[in-house]
Amino acid sequence: MTAARPDLDPQLRALLADMPQMPPLSPEVLAQLRRLPSTPVESLLADRRVDRREVTVPAKDGASIPLSVFSPANPDRSTAAPALTPAPCVYWMHGGGMIMGDRFSQIDIPLEWLDEFGAVVVSVDYRLAPEATGTTLVDDCYQGLLWVVEHAGELGIDPARIIVAGASAGGGLAAGVALLARDLGTPAIAAQILICPMLDHRNTSASSLQYSGGPGVWTREMNEFGWRAVLGDHNSRDHNGRNHSSGDHHHENPDGHEVSPYVSPALATDLSNLPTAYIDTGSAEVFRDEDTDYATRIWAVGGQAELHVWAGGFHGFDALYPQAHISVTARRTRTDWLARHLRRDRTA
Repeated sequence: MTAARPDLDPQLRALLADMPQMPPLSPEVLAQLRRLPSTPVESLLADRRVDRREVTVPAKDGASIPLSVFSPANPDRSTAAPALTPAPCVYWMHGGGMIMGDRFSQIDIPLEWLDEFGAVVVSVDYRLAPEATGTTLVDDCYQGLLWVVEHAGELGIDPARIIVAGASAGGGLAAGVALLARDLGTPAIAAQILICPMLDHRNTSASSLQYSGGPGVWTREMNEFGWRAVLGDHNSRDHNGRNHSSGDHHHENPDGHEVSPYVSPALATDLSNLPTAYIDTGSAEVFRDEDTDYATRIWAVGGQAELHVWAGGFHGFDALYPQAHISVTARRTRTDWLARHLRRDRTA
């Protein structure tokens, strides 16, 4: 018997009824989804005064990690011009279950912060599972962030105002990067914005069980497919010899392999001394309980987190239907939080 589920927001329910349902995930379906066109970033940039730069950064194993850098265009910018006030930076990690998507996925969300705050947006094209496994994805994101910090001066970025942010899988990776940066002692991260983050490979929460079976934007079965792609047939232990204060006790996958808390942040045994967090999720989605639990555990050790559970929101509702009333409110609330945080940073 299907578990009872919170009702969907009425407007979202009507919109979702018109959306084609994705078939159950399989290697064949994943291959088809990956062949779909990428997000048309050019249309998002058409009405914005934005300078765009494409760079590649070396991964730990020497592979190339593409980064897109979007900066507010300044017609007066020149080498002879006075130095501009350094801008905040949003370092963006895209969603897609760790198995699909690219650096332009959901990029409209951080581009709103470019508009609002003059933020420099840097989006990372981390490698995807199942081709990349274990800590490779989070390590790619971390290496990209190190490059941003090292080049903050030329990018016009204030290194004291770097925010890591992401949606879904990207939210989980942002949480993993924040843990890594804390444990390795660099770089300083001002805040983390975790949008319906994918945090727990165990997939056993009440909300995970509620959203098992049947149609959905992201179900328990889809989640299991994504996690198996990252962890399934490969030893996911961290091979880099790091001291894990975030997860001294690795957890085992069903196949006996260890799972790093940088990959599955819900496993971290210590959530202290993390950057202030904004976490939001929907009441009608698979990640609801792991996301609310993460915020609760941050509070329990004296950390700061702001948590929003949007009643009737399904997974990724505000990215899929940004004009819905609940989506407008969710996105505005997130932006207002960031405005308050950046203002505090400037007056500190």
